[in-house]
Amino acid sequence: MENRHRTYQRQSMGLVFFLFVLVLLTLLGRLFYLMIGKADYYGVQAKELHERERKIKAERGEIKDCHGNVLAANRSVSTISVIHSQMKEPERVITLLSKELMLDEKEVRKKVEKVSLREKIKSNVDKETSDRIRNYKLAGVTVDEDYKREYRYDSLASKVLGFTGGDNQGIIGLEVSYEKYLKGLDGSILTMTTAYGTEIENGAEDRIEPVAGWTLNTSLDLPVMEYTDQLANYLLKKKQAKSVDIIVMNPQNGEIYAMASAPEFNLNDPYRIPGDLNKMPAKEKSEKRNAMWRNPCVSDTYEPGSTFKILTTAAALEKGVVKMTDRFHCPGYKIVEDRRIRCHKKGGHGSETFLDGIMNSCNPVFIEVGARVGVSDFFRKMSDFGLMNRTGIDVPGEASTIIHKEKNVGAVELATMSFGQSFQLSPIRLVSLAGSMINGGYSITPHFGVSAVSADGSHMKHFSYGKKERVVSKETSDLIRMALGKVVSEGTGHKASVKGFSVGAKTGTSEKLPRGNGKYIASTIGFAPVENPKVIALVRIDEPQGLYYGGTVAAPAIAALFENILPYLCKN
Repeated sequence: MENRHRTYQRQSMGLVFFLFVLVLLTLLGRLFYLMIGKADYYGVQAKELHERERKIKAERGEIKDCHGNVLAANRSVSTISVIHSQMKEPERVITLLSKELMLDEKEVRKKVEKVSLREKIKSNVDKETSDRIRNYKLAGVTVDEDYKREYRYDSLASKVLGFTGGDNQGIIGLEVSYEKYLKGLDGSILTMTTAYGTEIENGAEDRIEPVAGWTLNTSLDLPVMEYTDQLANYLLKKKQAKSVDIIVMNPQNGEIYAMASAPEFNLNDPYRIPGDLNKMPAKEKSEKRNAMWRNPCVSDTYEPGSTFKILTTAAALEKGVVKMTDRFHCPGYKIVEDRRIRCHKKGGHGSETFLDGIMNSCNPVFIEVGARVGVSDFFRKMSDFGLMNRTGIDVPGEASTIIHKEKNVGAVELATMSFGQSFQLSPIRLVSLAGSMINGGYSITPHFGVSAVSADGSHMKHFSYGKKERVVSKETSDLIRMALGKVVSEGTGHKASVKGFSVGAKTGTSEKLPRGNGKYIASTIGFAPVENPKVIALVRIDEPQGLYYGGTVAAPAIAALFENILPYLCKN
């Protein structure tokens, strides 16, 4: 019995010893795994625990015009923050920061006394102020480098350039389209801290330098931009119009020299809405800002009126259903089914050739020409020209053409479409289409971006905009240029003429919906020189007061524009 008891004790002790050795080996194995196998991982974790990361903002790339003039640049600013655990003189910090940053002392105190790793007091602090704060050597106060976007010409091309937000990220326009090139890569400072988050004095710092954004070179031309902007604002005031839009483009390659949409807004203060905002609800403020930032040249649509007759002419010539010498008769109207559609000349133009009809902008002539083309071929040609597609311009928010479905188009709809009514397109779509008709017959993509260059100049990206495709024959393009030259020298566009230059143009007047409301859009498309166009422009005046015909108010604007920019653009 006693032997049996001793045997049991020995077995129990052996089992306990075995379990002890097993646990010990397990712990040793785990310790070996943690110290050797996971050494790198836990080394990084420990480092992260004792490091504080502060961002160093990258300098955003500049935006330049075609001559290297800087349109959008950067101004050195700072972000002022406080670190609660490092604060030694909180009352002094509150007093000095309130004074230097011109902030309410209660607001600063609330942030200084808040227990957090880092509390931002103010951003976009100018260099002079931030240097003074840095010189105070206040424990727990950090002054971090930053940049604020600066637009050299305030409101010039505001809806094209766009602006950046508080984080220096693009919001609208070219700033957002080319964000990936402009934004750069932020750097950082890694500072050693104690377990309580206090920075270790004279502790080692790891610094990763920021990489500045690329410079965006554009087709914009500063002298052309400035005069275009002046003209748009002059017309806005003189005609008491709702808005005035002007596009100036190279019809050979789609490079845009200028795009003005008056009224513009101040890029250096983009959130300020003119007028009294005290009683304006937040939703209304937001809507007004969005409307203020909207680029109507790209994002709005309208009925083009007689400027569209350029496209109807091209479709008819391409199909071979009309010649410039074909004769028509205009009694002042045209009966289409149950509709009596009038010509702008009440007494009519009488007997005239197709060329006369273009020069006179005669609706009855174009109604008959549109009927000759027919619904199916009219839609096919418009599709071939690109009317049904967006242009692909390199700014956001481009509108699509609003047009009838082919199956719903009858004789009346075709008649009104033939002279530019009952459908809508954007101004940039119209200019691009017209450019294709006069440049020898090739498609173009309107654009601003030409190239992007890295900050150190070691890399360059040239932007391409698709292959040019023939949309009309050279013969058709030559005839259209000749006819539109006659519109200026002998027809409704004579007020667009410029001494010393051959100018072609087509005027247009469209009544806004609903019909009979007395609101009109006056417009003119012009180009020069007729023989080899180097520039094409559209002037569009929305709701001009008083005289509202395109040939009366928009054609003289084309003349004024060309008188100032043609000697400059055609000097080479």
